[in-house]
Amino acid sequence: MTNLLEVQNIHTFIGQFHILEGVSVDVLQGSITVLLGRNGAGKTTTLKSVMGLTPPSQGQILFAGEPLQGRRSYDIAAMGIGFVPEHRAIFRDLSVAENLKIAERCKGDLARKEEFIFGLFPDLKRLIKLPGTKLSGGQQQMLAIARALVPDNKLLLIDEPSEGLAPVLIEQMITAIQQLAANTTVLLVEQNFVVASKLAERYVIIEEGRSVKKGLMAELVNDQETIHRYLGAA
Repeated sequence: MTNLLEVQNIHTFIGQFHILEGVSVDVLQGSITVLLGRNGAGKTTTLKSVMGLTPPSQGQILFAGEPLQGRRSYDIAAMGIGFVPEHRAIFRDLSVAENLKIAERCKGDLARKEEFIFGLFPDLKRLIKLPGTKLSGGQQQMLAIARALVPDNKLLLIDEPSEGLAPVLIEQMITAIQQLAANTTVLLVEQNFVVASKLAERYVIIEEGRSVKKGLMAELVNDQETIHRYLGAA
């Protein structure tokens, strides 16, 4: 397996604040990798740095061997990277169908992906005419992920997919992400360690803007010392 994404020792500032002070992440093609760490560690900023929303001032980011530095966010997206932000960012006044339609990168994208998307999220087909304001939090999260699936993305960046969801919806989300990962590489941020351990094959821990540990999730779940030290999770 080869790395689809390589984040190499990046430093990112937001205003005067030095948020990332040396983050490195390798994402193997066909894998699910999770960024772990406490609130404020720099996980979301790492995803935004990949997308060019908070461009790093040092280091290098490679996608399929191509450098992303200096590219605008829409050019990075056009290379085949989808981004599902933390607060979903759906268009609340537009219907489910309209939210999906505007995500097309090429004419006919939605028609080609409808069967796959509605297979993952059957609720969306039932709610296709409803505006975003009428959707529950879980349905909005499903729509946010579905929207990133409309174009042909090779990599999905998903920020906190389980945040604010009821346990039954979290289980549905886990199943959906596992299924979509059969065709798409995933890098996600997930604060819920139980969810992360069910989803991810590999992990990277970020602490105070630095990547401090990485490896196989199957090994981390049995490493209580590391879990308590960096995550404060049981």
